[in-house]
Amino acid sequence: MDEYLTEKEQWERIIAGARAYAPWALVGVAIGALAIGGWRWWQARSERLGLEASAQYEQVLTAFDQGNRDRGLALIDQLQREHAGSPYLDQANLAAARVLVEAAELDRAAQRLSSVVEHSRDPQLATIARLRLARVQIALGKPDEALKTLAAAPGEAFAGRYHEVRGDAYYAKHDPAAALTEYRAARSASAPGSDNQLLTLKIDDLTQNAAPAAAAADTTPAAPVITAPSSPASRAAPAAAGK
Repeated sequence: MDEYLTEKEQWERIIAGARAYAPWALVGVAIGALAIGGWRWWQARSERLGLEASAQYEQVLTAFDQGNRDRGLALIDQLQREHAGSPYLDQANLAAARVLVEAAELDRAAQRLSSVVEHSRDPQLATIARLRLARVQIALGKPDEALKTLAAAPGEAFAGRYHEVRGDAYYAKHDPAAALTEYRAARSASAPGSDNQLLTLKIDDLTQNAAPAAAAADTTPAAPVITAPSSPASRAAPAAAGK
């Protein structure tokens, strides 16, 4: 039908259609503008908070490097209040745990590491925290807790270290056979060319200690052979022969 309309009539139809759909078009434009504006605001806010958290984390490290442990821990508490979901908080707690271990405050170090394990949104940081927490638990004389801490399956990149720390836990439990199994699994899971000198020493030590034990088991005196007593007739035969 449009081809039978005059140019004026076609134009009037276009104008009428535009008037009918104009409000909806304006609403769509407004929503799009709000979405773009909101996204840009969120990005700007995230960048600002990330920079603030990064700056506070650097202050924590500076305080620890200067030997001011109390200030460093206080700054971490501030970071917790202001940026609870930041990965910089996880890294700060890992740094605090290291300082506390060096000060032989193992219980407090375990608390910091447990916080990272339970709350970190970064799987890699959580895995690192698990390894360090297990080592601290072993040092605290809690190898069973260390094994529970390492119950979660690690990623392939951490499998070797997980097996080694499990071996340390079994060794602390006076279970050298299980420890040796874990150490060998750790060596198998380690990347080619990695430095495994300490792991090799652990394996060699357990292997050398196992050899004398096995040898001692092999030289256990055999049970005496019991023979049937001779009959009276057989005892009499030599005497008769001597006569």
